[in-house]
Amino acid sequence: MRRWFNRRMVATALTAAAVSAIISVSVTRAGGQAVRPARTADGKPNFGGVWQALNEAHWDLQAHEARAGMVMQEGVYNYEYTKVPAAPVVALGAAAGVPGSLGVVQGDSQIPYRPEAAAIKQQNGEHWIDRDPELKCYLPGIPRAMYMPYPFAIVQGTDKIQMTFAFSNAGRVIHLNKVKGPPDDTWMGHSVGRWEGDTLVVEVTNFNGKGWFDRAGNFHSDALRLVERYSPISPDAIRYEVTIDDPKVFTRPWTIAMPLYRRLEPNATVLDYPCIEFSEEFMYGHLRNEQLVKRWEGETMIVDITRKVPPGDVRDWYRR
Repeated sequence: MRRWFNRRMVATALTAAAVSAIISVSVTRAGGQAVRPARTADGKPNFGGVWQALNEAHWDLQAHEARAGMVMQEGVYNYEYTKVPAAPVVALGAAAGVPGSLGVVQGDSQIPYRPEAAAIKQQNGEHWIDRDPELKCYLPGIPRAMYMPYPFAIVQGTDKIQMTFAFSNAGRVIHLNKVKGPPDDTWMGHSVGRWEGDTLVVEVTNFNGKGWFDRAGNFHSDALRLVERYSPISPDAIRYEVTIDDPKVFTRPWTIAMPLYRRLEPNATVLDYPCIEFSEEFMYGHLRNEQLVKRWEGETMIVDITRKVPPGDVRDWYRR
């Protein structure tokens, strides 16, 4: 009896495995997408493809509740919860809102600013439209480029890994071999990587100190040093972890982490997002002999625009 029962169990397991395999193959084929190997020819995890973060980190790395806009003003009463959208965003209604988030900062969820740097961060948030480099289509920097709401592509080689980003035509190369450092500091930094088992570890240095981490005004200096860790969760998901160290701005290193997801559309690619052209009127409209964008009138609202040119170099408007 026991022998018959064991044979029945083995037969059932084999049948289930066969059905599972058939279903798996049929689903893969129905998707119309070639199956990617989990590893490359040299045995490393296959990170090649188009990826995107699906979170709210580009708004604010820290946990935050939803609010009506990035630019707010005092409401009827002098309480934080009674603030209302300010003039630059009120015409957009709910489309201008900021979604809430549990945050991606690890540990105690706090960013350990030095007191003087915390004051700058607060000012950055209050002057977001004037100061955020994203609005001017400056290169996003690292790690910000990794979790902006646009896809990016990874092309993986044995001694180089190339990343191409939709925003601002940005790109970076992760060097897996010995190379000379860059001749100058840059927005995207200088990336040197190595494999620790299945985890790609990347050290990023040589930043120009002009970048932000998000739209909330979190920023860094030219002393920024990053250690990124890319660990496979599955063939279609990566755990992305970054330890941030900047002694000019922060009292200690701190870490953010999030998953990155492979775009699974059969024709997934990175399309150009030509924000340089999009931001020209925003940045240089004041240089016209006659102001072009002055007034917008809809069915329920009229928006008048008066240009204001602060002193100093236009490239320094993002931070005073």
